[in-house]
This record gives sequence, C-alpha cells and structure tokens, in this order.
Amino acid sequence: MQTHEIRKRFLDHFVKAGHTEVPSASVILDDPNLLFVNAGMVQFVPYFLGQRTPPWNRAVSVQKCIRTPDIDEVGITTRHNTFFQMAGNFSFGDYFKKGAIELAWTLLTNPVSEGGYGFDPERLWATVYLDDDEAIGLWQEVAGLPLERIQRRGMADNYWSMGIPGPCGPSSEIYYDRGPSYGVEGGPEANEDRYIEIWNLVFMQNERGEGTSKEDFEILGPLPRKNIDTGMGVERVACLLQGVDNVYETDLLRPVIDLVAGVAPRGYAQGNHGDDVRYRIIADHTRTAAIIIGDGVSPGNEGRGYVLRRLLRRIIRAAKLLGVEQPIMGDLMTTVRDEMGPSYPELVTDFERINRIAVAEETAFNRTLLSGSRLFDEAAAATRKSGSTVLSGNDAFTLHDTYGFPIDLTLEMAAEAGLSVDEEGFRGLMAEQRQRAKADAAARKQAHTDLTAYRELVDAGPTEFTGFDELTSEARILGIFVDGKRVPVVSHDGLEADRVELILDRTPFYAESGGQIADEGAISGTGASGTAKAAVTDVQKIAKTLWAHRVNVESGEFVEGDTVTAAVDPKWRHGATQGHSGTHMVHAALRQVLGPNAVQAGSLNRPGYLRFDFNWQGSLTEDQRTQIEEVTNEAVEADYEVHTFNTALDKAKAMGAMALFGENYPDEVRVVEIGGPFSLELCGGTHVHNSAQIGPVTILGESSVGSGVRRVEAYVGLESFRHLAKERALMAGLASSLKVPSEEVPARVANLVERLKAAEKELEKVRLANARAAAANAAAGAEVVGKVRLVAQRMAGGMSAGDLRSLVGDIRGKLGSEPGVVALIAEGDNDTVPFVVAVNPAAQDLGLRANELVKQLGAAVNGRGGGKADLAQGSGKGAAGIDAALAALRAEIGRG
Repeated sequence: MQTHEIRKRFLDHFVKAGHTEVPSASVILDDPNLLFVNAGMVQFVPYFLGQRTPPWNRAVSVQKCIRTPDIDEVGITTRHNTFFQMAGNFSFGDYFKKGAIELAWTLLTNPVSEGGYGFDPERLWATVYLDDDEAIGLWQEVAGLPLERIQRRGMADNYWSMGIPGPCGPSSEIYYDRGPSYGVEGGPEANEDRYIEIWNLVFMQNERGEGTSKEDFEILGPLPRKNIDTGMGVERVACLLQGVDNVYETDLLRPVIDLVAGVAPRGYAQGNHGDDVRYRIIADHTRTAAIIIGDGVSPGNEGRGYVLRRLLRRIIRAAKLLGVEQPIMGDLMTTVRDEMGPSYPELVTDFERINRIAVAEETAFNRTLLSGSRLFDEAAAATRKSGSTVLSGNDAFTLHDTYGFPIDLTLEMAAEAGLSVDEEGFRGLMAEQRQRAKADAAARKQAHTDLTAYRELVDAGPTEFTGFDELTSEARILGIFVDGKRVPVVSHDGLEADRVELILDRTPFYAESGGQIADEGAISGTGASGTAKAAVTDVQKIAKTLWAHRVNVESGEFVEGDTVTAAVDPKWRHGATQGHSGTHMVHAALRQVLGPNAVQAGSLNRPGYLRFDFNWQGSLTEDQRTQIEEVTNEAVEADYEVHTFNTALDKAKAMGAMALFGENYPDEVRVVEIGGPFSLELCGGTHVHNSAQIGPVTILGESSVGSGVRRVEAYVGLESFRHLAKERALMAGLASSLKVPSEEVPARVANLVERLKAAEKELEKVRLANARAAAANAAAGAEVVGKVRLVAQRMAGGMSAGDLRSLVGDIRGKLGSEPGVVALIAEGDNDTVPFVVAVNPAAQDLGLRANELVKQLGAAVNGRGGGKADLAQGSGKGAAGIDAALAALRAEIGRG
C-alpha cells in the first residue's frame, strides 16, 4: 500500500466517524519552546489547555513534523527520521479511552477492501500505564486482546507530556510483531526492534507542573475536560505494509536512494554499512530540507536557519563521501517534489524557490569544503612536522565547528594522508558543545503563555477592526486586565508600573502584525468618577482575534462595560501607512530589477521608516540599488491608486498576489493592489489612498542578515526629506572644507584616502624596522635559564599578534641551534594584550612546548591561548599583568 493511500485511508476513516479534517499546520509555529512542530497535537494545544474553545469536538489531521535532536542517529538506525508524518485523531471533551481504542483497532485490522489497513490482529500488542486497569479492560473488551499481549509500563514509556508545564496523561501504545527474525519474544518490553510501535493513544486528562525529567514532575490537577490525542507514524506503517525492513526503503524515500545510486561509484545495500548510512542521510535530509524551505526558512547561522543549513551540508558531505563529485542537489529536490507532491502540492507550486535556495547552498558549501580542505592540509602537515601521526581532537573539532566537516569526512581524509585522528578528544569537545547547547535550550524553554483569563472574550467573537475606515470609534470595554488577570475596574492611582490592557468590542487601532507595528493614540471616556484617559502604547492580538490595547492610565478610572472613545493619533497613522505602502513599492521594485526570485523574507515598517528582507544570493551592485530606488520613486510619482478588496485565498493566488512564505492565511484574504499589476500582495495592514502620499523613498543601504537573505532599509515621506537635507548639508560642509565644488568632493576625498594609506604604509615600515632592530638586540642579549636561551620581552604598544609572530620568527632564527624560547607580549589596540611564544626544536627535545608555555602568559593577563608545540599565541585583557606573565614563564622554564 502506497504512503499516499495510507494517509488517505486514515483521513477517510475518521471523517466517516464524525471528525473534521484539519490541514497540517506549517512546521513553523509561534511557540517559544519549538524550533519546529514535532508532534501532531501542537496546533491543538490551546484547546487542550482550555484557553480556547475548539470549533469542533472531533478532528483528524496528518501533520508535518520535524525532530532534530537525534539528527546524528539518522541512517544509523532504521527508525529515525528528521521529517515524518504524524496521523492523529483528536477528541475535545467528546469520546475518551473506549472510543480511541475502538477507532484505532478497526482502522488497523479492518480488511483493505473495507477501508482498513488489514493488519493481522494476532500480531498486535498494546502497552498501558502502570495503574491504568481501565485501559487493560477496554483492550480486552473492544479489541479482544488477550492479557498476555498487554503490558504495563512506567511513566517514562507510557505517560505523555510535552516536557514542560502543560497537558499530560497516561498513554497506550500499539505495537506490531515483525516476527522472530527481528529478535527475541516477549513483547515491547523485551525488544522494540521486533515489536515496533505504530500508534500512541494519549488519554489527556491532567495538567503537569515544573519538573526535571519525563518522570519527575507534579500533577497540578485535571484539565477542564478529558481529551484524546493520538499519533500514528505514517512512515512506520508504510514500512510494514510495503514489506520493507526500514523506513528508508519505503516508496517516498527509496527513489532518492536510487537516484544517488545511479551516479555514485558505490551502490546501496552492497554490504558497506557506512555507505548505506550515507544514502539514508541523503534521502531523509533532502525531504526534510524541502519541507522546511517550503514553509519559509532559508539557510542561516542560528535557529531554524542553522538546522536547515546543517541538513543541506550533511547531504552534500554524504554525497562527497560516496564519491559523487558533480552537483546533485537539483536532482534530489526534483525527486522529492515528484514523490511528495501528491500529498503536499506546495512543493510543486513553490518548487522554483525551494530548488534555488537548496542549489545555492550546495554551491556555497562546495566553496567552503575547499577552504576546509586547505585547513586540513595545514593541520596534517603540522602534525607530521611535529613527529606525530595523530591529528589532534582540537583540529578535528575546528574542522567540524568552523567548516562543517563531519568526523567521518575528517577520518577519511586523515587516512588518505597516512594519519589517524584523536577521536576521543574530538568527541569530548563535541560533548562539551552539546552540553552548552542543551543548557541554552533549557534556559529558553518556558511554559505556554496562560491565556485562560481571555478565553471567555475570545469565545464571544473577534474584535471588530474599524481602522480601515475611521481613526476614531465609539466602543465598549469588554474586559480589563492587569498583569494578565481580569479586574472590574482600573484607575490611575498606583498603576504606573503595571501592564494594563483594555479589550474593546470595536477599535480603530491597528494591532501589530504583518511587519507593521501597532498604532498609538488614546482611549478616553466619562464615568461616574469623571473623565478618564489612557495613552495607548501598544496593541497586540490575543489568539489572533482579540485586540488587547496596552495602555498607561493617565487620569480617572475605566470600568468594564463603560462606553469609551478610541482615537488613533492621525500623524502616527499617516506615517505608518507611508511606511507600509512604501514597503510594497520597494518589494515590487526589487522584483522588477532583480527578477521574481527576489522573494520577501520579512519586513518591518513604522512611521517614516521601512526595512525589507528578501531571498537573494550576494550583495546588490550600486547600479541595482540605484535602479530599485528610481523604480520605487517613479511609481510614487505616478500617483497610482491603492485598491483593497477581500477574496478567496485560492483566487488571490491565481491573480498573482504575493504571499509571505511560512505565513498561515485564512480562506478569505485581503488583497492590496497598487497601480494594477505594479504591486499585488496579500496584506492586512493600513495603506495610503494614492502612491504619491508615500512621499520620496530614500534607500539607506543594503546588507546581509543571513546566508541567502538580504535587507534593504529606507526612509519615506518627511523622514526621507530630513535625511536628504542632512546629506546635502554634509556635502556642502565637505565642499567648503576642501575648497572645491560639490561635484568634485568624491574625487578629492578618494585622493586624500590614497595619500593617507601611503603614509600609513611608510610608518608601518619604519615601525617594523625599529621592532626588528630591537629583536636583533634582544636575541644578542638573550638570558640563560637552565639549559635554555630565553628572550622574554615586553614590546612597544600598538603591536598586533601578526606583528609579534613575525618578530618571534626572526628572533628564534637568530638564537641558533641551541635550545631557545622566545616570548613576546605587548599592549595592543582596543585594550588587548597579544602574546606569542616560539620554541625551537632543541628546546622541544627538552620537553618544552609553546602551547603549554603560552598558558603561563595567558593566566597572568586574564586571557588564554593555544597552538602547536613550536608556535602558540593568545590574547588577554589585563595589561597590568604583563610583567607577572613574563616572570611566570621564566619560572616555568626554570623548573624544567
């Protein structure tokens, strides 16, 4: 049975049983605890916590999930996938244990001809939580499972929570017995390779508190109502129904393996476990990367972007280790598109962008591999020169951490060079890095924001936004919140330090979203105690439907139920519309100048200012920047009309309306059209009525904000005029100082810069000549410490580590063949204290090592250093300790 059919049967089974089919959420959700959605229930958490009332009592979905903690295990085991599809059915206060067991059992065991999967009931087992006698009884009653095929397991295995405060409850897992060829008998407790888990039924009934592990947390009490959350692993079921040994050989992943096998010198499943792991890494990671890019992520150096970059680089490295030299990423992505497209059509419609980003990363990393290879060659040469045949763990770690080399690539390159690698040292450094990462992740993890207090208002219906048509609206206060708690009244006295929120039934205030920051203004009213007034400092959406006005109460008091006047500052709104409409204009100009691949990756606009991030490889030329600015301002001058209208999402996309990748849109969307075909975007923001109202647009600059993502910043309207006025005044001042016309200023400044550079070079030559003369004198006056001729000296201020390295080489050469050590230290620029130590071969024979001696200098000047036995360097911050550092080094040599 094909995977697409497995998905369809699951959805059909539960829809027939009264469940509403809910589309998969993006793998990117606004959750502080998750880089990516990692379970089918994540999008339903507010319903399980009782913070929002679900629009249905029963739901079914097949959710895209990504789990990356075990990324290094992918391909080594036959079960780990970074991307997987979690099929799940959910009950919100409707059916509970009996219904969940019955629905799962019938789907698994019903014949294929009746819409089921046709699993043999005699090969299915169940596990339950230790004291869940009710579940045991139901498995016997509903499914007819004998007691010997039901096992009790502890909290680590059969009690579910998200690992943080939130919903939790006992679970019951369904296992399939693959037979004696896969291991010993005895059920899941005995062997989870033979007995493979395919479905987990969570009986979500409690809320947990803080804890330190899966088994150590407090149960705070019952949830508002009992719920069901299940997860069936689509890939694992496919593995069983297709009769293959592991998930990598199912119908959606095997074509990727076959593609690589067609171009690699060594095939798949030829008895080489290492090669098989590389094939599986490529298959798994290619699919995951396509999904992540499709949901709006670009490669970067942190967060989601770093995970994506790591996946793509592991693909490229694995291909290289299989002997694939030609670019392969485009073919890999095409294969994933063809196999996954029937279930995820966005991979087809957005393929050009997905493929372009992946191929660009392959091109960039191939250049990185060349740089890393040069570093490896240097490290290998230094290792051989020192007389060793073992590449240090530190070198292997640097290759991994700086250049993304996996240890297996370093091992292979070392073997080719006749070297081995200190794997233990490497793994120790990797373990330290992982511990730091875990500590950082734990520090960021937090409980889900408690929105329970807002639930009644959320359920009552959305706030009516009137701001498209008016700036002042009469409204009624639906709720007042102080520090997240609902109160009946709030007054000016004593509340300056508290966060006060007013929830109104209707409002002209724009709530921050879509890159546009919130409106400012005031809310006022007349109550029993007189006039009340509050300054609105921010507006945020609660559950995407309720406007929360964060205010400073300046006078009087506000009472729930009062009628008030909400008024947006018109000057603020005017500037905000200029910024937002200007963002659309810049986006359109970018696409006109650069082409359709310049796709939005984020934006921010506020009165008078905008910034726009877009996917693009490489910096813009000066000519491109000028063109973008000209196209934008030509459109402003054309005074295009701005039209807005609501329409169906599919219809808007068919019209060519641009959408922000990774954003979830409702079925009906708002379209903003500026100048007909010039700009057409999905947008819920506020805009000018005609493009001329934007005023002049001045691009301030363009920069990188991550690999493949560029940022343009600009002023609009009056802020643009003020910026240009400052620039004009600056140019007039320079022209006056240089006594040339304004148009000649750039040439005159360039001439002065060249003359300054030439003067600096001459000064540098003089300084180094003086330093070398001092070095010669230092070598002649070397002191003798034990059996070693030692030069340990403070150098003139302003010298860099590079200067010191050059000098220690000169001095060491002048010491001859006798044992010699050179240590130079100086007060560098920016309060740094660079230091370098060199040890000649004769001194190394006495047991002296530069990378050990350098530690004596570092400790005294609040710094550290490292390097090789013959040369090491470092830097500190404590210049007051220079003399003590040199004394410590003399003492250390004297002890030898």
